[in-house]
Amino acid sequence: MDEAPSAMIFAAGFGTRMRPLTDTRPKPLIEVAGRPLLDHALSCVSDFGARAVVNAHYKSQMIAAHLADTPVTVITEAPEVLDTGGGLRNARAQLGSDPVFTMNSDVVWAGPNPLNILAEGWRDNMEALLLLVPVERTVGYTRSGNFSIGNGGQLQRDTSGMVYTGAQLLRTDRLDAITQDIFSLNVLWDQMLAGGAAYGVTYPGHWADVGTPDGIKLAETMLQEHGDV
Repeated sequence: MDEAPSAMIFAAGFGTRMRPLTDTRPKPLIEVAGRPLLDHALSCVSDFGARAVVNAHYKSQMIAAHLADTPVTVITEAPEVLDTGGGLRNARAQLGSDPVFTMNSDVVWAGPNPLNILAEGWRDNMEALLLLVPVERTVGYTRSGNFSIGNGGQLQRDTSGMVYTGAQLLRTDRLDAITQDIFSLNVLWDQMLAGGAAYGVTYPGHWADVGTPDGIKLAETMLQEHGDV
């Protein structure tokens, strides 16, 4: 990778589970511990030394205004939101051709910078490296697991396994062959899983899913108990 890798932060969703707070602002601008969720993610990117690209759709003007005096590139998706895979492909010109970090903007970390963990675990034979966390080190997460890590670190879909944290490092070449305009990153992952090129690594800290209003207090309590990134 180049000395200044790129990181895509997904911030285009509608935040329906966060209503009524998202009636007046996009979810990435809802505050946790005195900072917008988006700023928690951007701190990880800037501390790592990467350049940030943020996509926006719902109340995109508010996100653009929030980032107006920063070096962050904002890409507005219109007229439709493109989902994670479509949003990543839409941003490729700004992200470059090297492997790209991606992060969700509705999570909070307590522990080491997740981008450091991904960079340390990356190998040339990988097409994707997903950051996972055991369920017992999550807060605010009420669904089943997503993946497990098999022999040699290869990723396996497993609903009884660990939770995908929303952070990963991946190659974007396969995006060119996907015909849909709007699609999830799951489409890309399925191709990589089939080829044995998707891997996982475990996050050693704690992780909060801030998807609902109740999740805000849970995340703040986690930060008080375990510390911020």
